[in-house]
Amino acid sequence: MSDVIESVAEGSVRRRYARAATKVEPELCCPSVGYDAERLANVPDEIVDVDYGCGDPTRWIQPDETVLDLGSGSGKVCYLAAQVVGPKGRVIGVDFNTPMLDVARRHQPEFARRLGYGNMRFAKGRIQDLALDLDDLESWLRERPVNGADEYLAMQEKINEMRTTRPMIESDSVDCIVSNCVLNLVEPSDKHALFAEMYRVLRAGGRAVISDIVCDTDVPESLQRDPVLWSGCISGAFREDALLDAFERAGFYGIEILERADEPWQVVEGIEFRSVTVRAYKGKEGPCMDRNQAVIYRGPWKAVVDDDGHTLYRGERMAVCDKTFKIYNRQPYAPDIKTVPPRIQIPPEDAQPFDCRRNARRSPRESKGADYAETRPNSSDSCCDGPSGCC
Repeated sequence: MSDVIESVAEGSVRRRYARAATKVEPELCCPSVGYDAERLANVPDEIVDVDYGCGDPTRWIQPDETVLDLGSGSGKVCYLAAQVVGPKGRVIGVDFNTPMLDVARRHQPEFARRLGYGNMRFAKGRIQDLALDLDDLESWLRERPVNGADEYLAMQEKINEMRTTRPMIESDSVDCIVSNCVLNLVEPSDKHALFAEMYRVLRAGGRAVISDIVCDTDVPESLQRDPVLWSGCISGAFREDALLDAFERAGFYGIEILERADEPWQVVEGIEFRSVTVRAYKGKEGPCMDRNQAVIYRGPWKAVVDDDGHTLYRGERMAVCDKTFKIYNRQPYAPDIKTVPPRIQIPPEDAQPFDCRRNARRSPRESKGADYAETRPNSSDSCCDGPSGCC
């Protein structure tokens, strides 16, 4: 049955979005989205007219970043992101639909002239295989058409070489991945590869910000076999909790729902489909080493558990490894965590292995040092420097 679903999925998406590049399809996934009006005014009308999305992930990108848009379509998200990242940033759009890429590429020169800089490129590829540049493959095939088994095997060798020696998107090269209502269009068997590829191309500390359509219960196979529903962002939708699980299984951390529509976009056979925007981070690789660091969870919950199984109890000093300590100093944890460094820093080369599974409290004596017995008066930057003076 899965083979039937997969034969429906990619072909129906390619054909329908090829038509939608020249004729507006209002039934495609396009719930009302509030984009930045000033930036949107700079995007050519042709691009806006044939854009199909369900969120605005550009709200969570920063100046000077390298941004990758998965399933960039006519390029609207890229044209918006280009204005956010500025002349020092870079924007890369990836799509496998030639008519959509033609629309996106057609307006690049004039857009760059009006901005005063050019920082975008559009690549032809499948978002579940970000190493293979289909433009490069097509150029190679024009000179070496495949007319038999030997030529087919030669093509496969060339594809492997391309992925290895000149990948379309380099590993560890992207600060922020965005996508707008596209992950649900990928075939079921390719979704694991999709998340693995996102993880591969992100830098440590980078993040994915994904707007997509999700459902509240599993989509039955009868709906998955419908090509219209598949290409319309229905049949391939993730169950909303399964989308978060897919990020976790791929190694992401700090996974959070930034936006979730209160009202469903569509209801089919009692299943609600709505838009969400999810953010997830990369960068928790590496050994767990002990440098006598602690963290204090500020609240309001009595306790929380992170993606690695650390339980943090409100107001208590919890022992963490150096890697986790650094992660908690960054988004999205930093606002809720108070980090407590040791009084005397332990050099990384002197750190000992740390068992992150133990969920141990950290005695203040560990952070201060067992022999710490200093006595000193209060200082000018203590609690007495407030507007009312000392108590």
